[in-house]
Amino acid sequence: MSAGERTPKSEFRKRRDEQATTPTPVIATIPVDDLARPHFLVSRMSAIGDTILTLPVACALRDRFPNATISWVVEEKSSPMVRRHRAVDHVIVLERGWFTSPKRLRAARKQLRELNVDISVDCQGMTKSSLACYLSGAAHRVGYAGKHARELSRWFSNVKINPVFHHLTDRSLELLIPLGINSPTIRWDLPVAAPARAWAQRYRSTIDSPKVAILNPGATWHSKRWLPERFGETARYLRDRYGYQSIAVWGTPLDRAMATDIVSTSQGAAILAPDTDLQHLAAMIETSDLFISNDTGPLHMAVAVGTQTIGLYGATQPGDSGPYGQIAIQKAVETGNSRQRRQASNQAMRAIEVRHVCEAIDQIESERKLLVAA
Repeated sequence: MSAGERTPKSEFRKRRDEQATTPTPVIATIPVDDLARPHFLVSRMSAIGDTILTLPVACALRDRFPNATISWVVEEKSSPMVRRHRAVDHVIVLERGWFTSPKRLRAARKQLRELNVDISVDCQGMTKSSLACYLSGAAHRVGYAGKHARELSRWFSNVKINPVFHHLTDRSLELLIPLGINSPTIRWDLPVAAPARAWAQRYRSTIDSPKVAILNPGATWHSKRWLPERFGETARYLRDRYGYQSIAVWGTPLDRAMATDIVSTSQGAAILAPDTDLQHLAAMIETSDLFISNDTGPLHMAVAVGTQTIGLYGATQPGDSGPYGQIAIQKAVETGNSRQRRQASNQAMRAIEVRHVCEAIDQIESERKLLVAA
């Protein structure tokens, strides 16, 4: 994917079979309207970014079934992205490794059975996510068929969808087709607490600049990390060309070290962000004008709060999990399976030059001028 190319938005408003290379199979319809108040369970366990990318599923369910009860089962790390979500009634948080011991399995089963779920939707396609659906006792358990049904997940689902679309958000929404949801409006409604928003507004008021860009050098894989000094050079371009103040954000000690390198190489164009949790980070991003990041959770957080976003890709494919409807840059890609790409160097990320990011910035600024002129 070249500089300035946007990841595809949902194609659900087109005929689904227009996207398929083979005839679309007949999909069983679940008789939801026969239920007075259906209870849905969405299962998306881990990865902050992937959890955010799945939020439109809850929104689409709420839009179609406003009187339904909607629950979400998640692991602790990603739970802040779901708690207090306006479309979700109950959040069930399971410990990491909950499925690895009989005692934890029994506890999870008890907790899930108490929900009285009618229909579950496994948006992750892994053993643990589909097992949670099975343990809930849901009569109808929607999950993936084909390559997206990983590990043992296909054995726990009894309504299976072989997705046509590639992007995680779109293929998650395909799981709702048996429920009569074919053309959902894409909405995130990321829950950001009011105190966090108030803090972010106060912090923004301390910055004497008309525009703020947030630079995020962190990533869970080394193969996903762009060079800090290139972020620093980008910060200089943002300041000199468009008057931005850049803020380098961080989460882990390694992230902080890279953020500090951004500041030291920016010649005063970037400052180090304060320590933030996920809620305060989301609120800070919401007050900014631009977010530039490697492929990691906060990238999708930025999309969900409506901030213009540029994603940098090397070890993963933006067509699968890029910033939804926003700009992604990829000049090379690591090959191999997930483990091999995780353990690779960041050579593919090094193929992205500062000029490529600056071209994307120019594109965004040009589009903004056109909007103002209109």
